[in-house]
Amino acid sequence: MQIMKRARILFLILWATAAALAQDSLRIRLDSLLRHPMFETSKVGMMVYDLTADSVLYQLDARQLMRPASTMKMLTAVTALDCLGTDYRYRTRLYYHGDIEHRTLSGDLYCVGGFDPMLTNDDLDAFAECLREQGIDTLRGRIIADNSMKEAVDYGEGWCWDDKNPQLLPLSIGRKDIFLTQLARAVEAAGIVADGIRFAEGVRPANAVLLCTRFHTIDDVLIPMLKQSDNFFAESMFYQIAASASRRQAKASDAAKVMQQLFRKIGLGHREYRIADGSGLSLYNYVSAELETRLLRYAWRERRIYEHLYPALPVAGEDGTLAKRMKGTAAHRNVHAKTGTVTGVSSLTGYCTAANGHELCFSIINQGIMSSTTGRNFQDRVCKVLCEPWETTTDYEENQ
Repeated sequence: MQIMKRARILFLILWATAAALAQDSLRIRLDSLLRHPMFETSKVGMMVYDLTADSVLYQLDARQLMRPASTMKMLTAVTALDCLGTDYRYRTRLYYHGDIEHRTLSGDLYCVGGFDPMLTNDDLDAFAECLREQGIDTLRGRIIADNSMKEAVDYGEGWCWDDKNPQLLPLSIGRKDIFLTQLARAVEAAGIVADGIRFAEGVRPANAVLLCTRFHTIDDVLIPMLKQSDNFFAESMFYQIAASASRRQAKASDAAKVMQQLFRKIGLGHREYRIADGSGLSLYNYVSAELETRLLRYAWRERRIYEHLYPALPVAGEDGTLAKRMKGTAAHRNVHAKTGTVTGVSSLTGYCTAANGHELCFSIINQGIMSSTTGRNFQDRVCKVLCEPWETTTDYEENQ
């Protein structure tokens, strides 16, 4: 019995020693990447976290406040899944206010926007069909857009004036302000007479009658938002978060407060962060690699979140914004991560599996990068290191 006990102790010592040596090798290899000339004129904030062992593997300026670019969308996604729930649905509703007599609606139709970026003409056709099902064949009144779900701002705080960004409208089709005219088209196509119909904006009366609701799930929005880094989709989700904290006229600052609550929940409420939008377009966002990594850890531990977040992230060498990256390396099909690129910033945050089977999460934020390709190449090399056996290459720097 004593022999077996001593053998077990010896095994544990050897195992711990091997693990420590492998981790030292990882640090050496990552440190070697930081000798690249790019770091003479730029900075990086980086953290690698071993989710399996629940410990930090590597960090460099991980608490430095930096602009995240589109990795901000990961923060938005985790917050939305946490506070709204994984079964949350976007809603666009059609009401009427007035009287229906002799198959004629004398009154107004109210379209209540929920900032659903997935709305198409098929949804408008469904609204028109709903009118027909109510026995309505003539409209006399107005079609009114109720945009009171959010504050009346068209663009995010700190967005560059010369960027071509879509307006942040609670009611839009194809990101264009054509919802009301397209609904009128759908109504007439359904054989309903729109007798002198007029368009307006207003707020639905409390006694208006609900006719129809169109839904899209949070997953419907989450996948293109992360895979394709869709800014419009990200802002729509940001305002869903904001609306969860207020009844009307949801503001970006409301969403920021909800996100700060989550930061406190994961133990980082004492740090100073700046949240201006949900997409990462704003010049005013400031977060850290530590924050991104800790949020990924939180999502991984909360499986209800992870099971929706992980499949929506781009896969290295396969799809989304990572479709052409890391092909032919150990990171290919292994790394699931959100990219980020704006002028001067390149970033990457997500998950991968190390050669020893441990699941990892990481955040890399390159700042002061004049060439986005330079930043992406650095991030790809880091991911390659994370996915390869850590203890096997002593001449790693010379091979780069």
